[in-house]
Amino acid sequence: MQGFILRTQRVRDEDLLVFVLCKNALLKTYRFYGLRHSNILSGYKIDFSLEESASFLPRLREVLHLGFDFLMSREKMLIWQDFIRLFYRHLKDVEVCESFYFELLSECALRFERQNPKRVVLDAYAKLLSFEGRLDTSFCCLACDEKIKDDEVSLVRAFLSAHKVCLPHALSMEKSKLLEFYQSFNSSLFSDEEVEGLYRLILEGF
Repeated sequence: MQGFILRTQRVRDEDLLVFVLCKNALLKTYRFYGLRHSNILSGYKIDFSLEESASFLPRLREVLHLGFDFLMSREKMLIWQDFIRLFYRHLKDVEVCESFYFELLSECALRFERQNPKRVVLDAYAKLLSFEGRLDTSFCCLACDEKIKDDEVSLVRAFLSAHKVCLPHALSMEKSKLLEFYQSFNSSLFSDEEVEGLYRLILEGF
């Protein structure tokens, strides 16, 4: 069985609760003597087995790290772990989930190896919003409920849009660029400055 570690939580000194995103589920598992074995860190992809328990959480066993080269880069590792933390907050109340989430993380991990990690996160976030039916392609102002006819829009958390006059201090973006991005899930049309602004919105939460 394979999965991504979304979160670890220390219990009983050395033991750990480990939350693992697998293809169709977010597993809550227990790992005994966590500090005496190989490191278990958020963001790692692992191969593992479970020892079921009738009275307690399944025990995480036979853990094998499936490493990625980008984990050796401090900058990419920090961005990856921020992304993983957001994933956990988004899925923490879910037990069974679609394979989309596991496959999206798998795709991102491969792209982190060779691409700008913030652009990878940006593309993935748009795909996630689209999959969940939350991608705002109507450009209807969240403040006044009127259709946004201007090409400049204000953008807030979850990429919701508003008139610039309604939210003048929010991130300003070109509507035409956003629409193209929402169709292609390819952030290459944005400048580095625009990517930074959009990435900061993502960090506010899914």
